Amino acid sequence: MSEERRRDPVYRAVTRAVAYLLSPVACLVAPGRARRTACRWALSLRFPAEDLDGLQPAAREAFEAARTRALWRHGELIGLTSGYRTAARQASLYAEEVRRSGSVAAARRWVLPPGESRHVAGTAMDVRPTEGALWLERHGWRHGLYRMYDNEWWHFEHCPDGPPARLPHPGAGSAIDADRSRSRP
Repeated sequence: MSEERRRDPVYRAVTRAVAYLLSPVACLVAPGRARRTACRWALSLRFPAEDLDGLQPAAREAFEAARTRALWRHGELIGLTSGYRTAARQASLYAEEVRRSGSVAAARRWVLPPGESRHVAGTAMDVRPTEGALWLERHGWRHGLYRMYDNEWWHFEHCPDGPPARLPHPGAGSAIDADRSRSRP
């Protein structure tokens, strides 16, 4: 993971201060959910381009609960870089990676086709910054959120039934499954 940028501690401090300042209003607007509401408002100022729409309800609930806990208990920010993607968007990303990398095998190390991507299912989240991803890797299990790939520190998926085996890269799952099926009698 990359080193923390100088401005990141400032962003964390300002975002947390904004959340505290918004808390009284959040108490009036959303009694019983004030911390989550104030957190959502403050993070929407810090990450204005993020879009949680399209995430499955349980995945979105888990993500919002995790980032609320991260902010209030540990002062960490977790933003969403990419969540739900349409099949067309995923196909476009996959095709571009095949063109860029020169082969399907190389592309699958980073991007999966729409039928295999959990982004299309609405249960995958690419997060930022690196410190937020580190927090999520340590604490996300409480919310059913797990880092999935060794080569993608930012990619987490909602797995409410417990931790899946972490794979070296996105395409490794199908390669492992193909190897297993070939080795069966």
